[in-house]
Amino acid sequence: MAGENNAIDFAPETRSQRAKRLLGTLAASPVSALRALPGEIVQRHGGTSHNVNDDPDEDWDEHLHGLLGAAWPCDQGKRLEEVLTDVKALLSAQNVGFGRGTYGYYSDADLSLCRAVWCTATHARPDVVIETGVAHGVTSRVVLEALCANGRGHLWSIDLPHPFNHRLHSQIGIAITDACRARWSYVEGSSRQRLPAVVTQAGSVEIFIHDSLHTAHNTVFEMNQAARAMPPGGVMLVDDISTHRGFSTFARQHPEYQTIICPSADKIGQFGIAVKRSGI
Repeated sequence: MAGENNAIDFAPETRSQRAKRLLGTLAASPVSALRALPGEIVQRHGGTSHNVNDDPDEDWDEHLHGLLGAAWPCDQGKRLEEVLTDVKALLSAQNVGFGRGTYGYYSDADLSLCRAVWCTATHARPDVVIETGVAHGVTSRVVLEALCANGRGHLWSIDLPHPFNHRLHSQIGIAITDACRARWSYVEGSSRQRLPAVVTQAGSVEIFIHDSLHTAHNTVFEMNQAARAMPPGGVMLVDDISTHRGFSTFARQHPEYQTIICPSADKIGQFGIAVKRSGI
């Protein structure tokens, strides 16, 4: 782990520094920046300020295990806690925070989402996992640790580096250890550009994790791409569904999926789980 002399300085920017950086990004990569700007505005400022989904399932964890055909209560909590403790220590050693708002105005995976991802990957024992969005790589690390414990499976992570803050690019995937990287493929670019080809190449997607641009349009697009290669029993885990109706739109259009609305651990947001039923 990095020592004090190797620490990375990610001090908060002043308003003038932020404006200068944004103008620099527009000047250096005008096409990419202009393409990304509308979605960034919607995600950062344009969503509703309250949960659009009613009555999240407080017993989601037990119900997820039921859909997975896994034993309940689950005995995986201790190992997940060990993984997350190591992740926090690894980030802290590099002067990087863990949690909400620590990657620009984006956040690391909520603890409840981490548990859903861990238990799904552990019990389903997938050969193929695809995720969108990496940031510090907390979710990626959770998946990879489960795959390593299973002794099988590969993770493809599609990520568009932050278009308006290049200082964050050196933080991409820093939670992932060298021991996990043999099972990891990082694909740089937007999900609209990269996801269709990755799904086609994979052929079958047993677990899909959405944690990229959280708009209804992008969420439905990504879920539809994963659905075309998802076998019965496959699972989608979709973060930050509380400010748009993308997840509910997909569920309405795809009755072959059984869905769960889950509260985040801090009760600020929600994530969704969709499991493809057998025989439908």
